[in-house]
Amino acid sequence: MIWVAITGLGLLFLGVPVAFAIGLAGLVGVWVADIPLAIVATRLFTGVDSFVFLAVPFYILAAEIMSQGGITTRLITIAQRAFLWLPGGTAFANIGASVLFAGISGSAVADAAALGRVFVTEMPKEGYSKPYSAAVTVASSIIGPIIPPSGLAILLAAVSGLSVVDLFLAGVIPGLLLGGACAVVVAIDAMRGKLPRPTPAPSGDSVRRMVIEGVAVATLPVIIVGGMVAGAYTATEGGGIAVAYAIFLSVFVFRGIDLAGLWRAFMKAARVSATIYLLVAAATILSYALNLLGIASGISAAADMFGGQPVLFLLAIALLMLVLRTFLDIGAAILIFVPLLLPPVRELGIDPLQASMVVMITLAIGLVTPPVGVVLFVVMRVGKIGMLPLMRALTPFLVAELAAVVLLCLVPQLSTWLPVLLNP
Repeated sequence: MIWVAITGLGLLFLGVPVAFAIGLAGLVGVWVADIPLAIVATRLFTGVDSFVFLAVPFYILAAEIMSQGGITTRLITIAQRAFLWLPGGTAFANIGASVLFAGISGSAVADAAALGRVFVTEMPKEGYSKPYSAAVTVASSIIGPIIPPSGLAILLAAVSGLSVVDLFLAGVIPGLLLGGACAVVVAIDAMRGKLPRPTPAPSGDSVRRMVIEGVAVATLPVIIVGGMVAGAYTATEGGGIAVAYAIFLSVFVFRGIDLAGLWRAFMKAARVSATIYLLVAAATILSYALNLLGIASGISAAADMFGGQPVLFLLAIALLMLVLRTFLDIGAAILIFVPLLLPPVRELGIDPLQASMVVMITLAIGLVTPPVGVVLFVVMRVGKIGMLPLMRALTPFLVAELAAVVLLCLVPQLSTWLPVLLNP
């Protein structure tokens, strides 16, 4: 086991791409377990041989098409106009835009990059400090991987055997809870008079147009999740429908993208999808090696210490995910550790959907914390801001989001109520 850890961590610290680092660590594990190395080739293939994984490129492509088709700009405008009447309205609009954008992107990095270019630049012109503007953008961006359609939910479904529909539905309330946690921080700052008022409200005509455009965009996640709940199609087929609807909106309704833009969207989606599949294949090797070396029994033995204390075990999982995220890619952490954690989760009587949401959200929080907080560095680059002032402004938001995680551990219905209601 120690050689696997040394190999993986050593390669990561040397800057080797994550997929190659964990794949080579898994190869070392197979060799230490004295299993023929030919099995590695078979495991690489079986790792991605899943019908559920076919959905990933579709959702990535739909998000790329809608982003390049000008949908992002419309979502920002909708959110800004919806909160113009509030003190600190633009900060609330930043959070609202993240919630809306989550329904089409499913990515924290895409959220931060797209919204950061607008809000981190424009909010200081209204009187916000640049670190505060960046902090709101960073904190709210992690809603993206939680609210459906979620790429993380698809990965988790593939390795856990849970229903994609259930995971999509389970992510709605926790995603909104994260947005609410960020909004509470902004509201407190607004009540203390620290935030400015935004510009005057728009005319009636622009409001009507805003509502029509908002409904058109918000229809996408409704079509995806609604059709899956109704049993009309699978997650993969829903992804294909999402692509078709994204092309229809971007090309024929909003007319924000041409053939060249579509080609760029297809190429970028292909590159991102290939990266994910390589990571999945490599993580399969490492997970297989860890099982051979007995890590599953070790986790089960550790879980026995929490007998009769499921909440403490969930909090321990949350802490473990926060630690893992400091050096491991979010997708790799799900692919490697979720299959190992689910058996003790079930033994302790914890609903797997609740545990899944705790895992997803704590890993997503890791996207905005150093040393490898990808979202953190994206916004730092976009806003040309240093890490220390950004972290000082971000700290209250992180505390609020961690409080949301604790609430999820204490109240399982926050994760399970909607799946039970709509997909019993």
